[in-house]
Amino acid sequence: MAKAPYIEEGRLRHLLKVAAVSGESPLRNVALLTTVYGTGMMLTEIARLTVRAYLNGDGSVRVKSCVDAGIAYNGKERPIYWSNAKVVSALDAYLAYRAAHEQGTTPMATAFRGLDPDGPLFLTGDGEPYRLIKRRTTSGAASYSCDSLSQLFRKLHLQAGIEGASAMSGRRTFAVRLANNGFDLRHINELLGHETLTATKRLIDANPVRLGAIVARVI
Repeated sequence: MAKAPYIEEGRLRHLLKVAAVSGESPLRNVALLTTVYGTGMMLTEIARLTVRAYLNGDGSVRVKSCVDAGIAYNGKERPIYWSNAKVVSALDAYLAYRAAHEQGTTPMATAFRGLDPDGPLFLTGDGEPYRLIKRRTTSGAASYSCDSLSQLFRKLHLQAGIEGASAMSGRRTFAVRLANNGFDLRHINELLGHETLTATKRLIDANPVRLGAIVARVI
């Protein structure tokens, strides 16, 4: 299976700028994009991520949180770090919008910025949870997908002129950038939740930026 394309920094900035001024729910869309590109999470995980996975009760951001085993794509808990300023800024702007428009709010207005802590972090434009579709693999195991979010991510990339990209581009870009910044496979593997280091290496390999750098220094 072909790898999702890696999105270079300039194209990613363009993607976010276009998402911020077009389409339905631009604040949510920018928050979704920055979360995927800034954490490497899968769409099914993001669809089920709760407010309390991002916020403390007093409304402050949880610098370290986790993808619970119950929502993780492989059924295994792993850490999330809400330490990227761009991700936090985008999420805070989106949650302020939600609170102002009473999307997923709770009478306990002093806690969790007035939002339901056990409700989804991300909602549809109508303020509803994203629906997951359950399917069965050939072996009979349960498999989940979030087709509406998948379609949204393809649309967001296409409207920015980036063809063939998807939410998996965010996951791969996250991994490649960590590798380019000198982080070892073990740490990248922990953040992605891969079963093996080989899976992480496979995702990172054939990085066009790294290949470009090699060619740039050939003579």
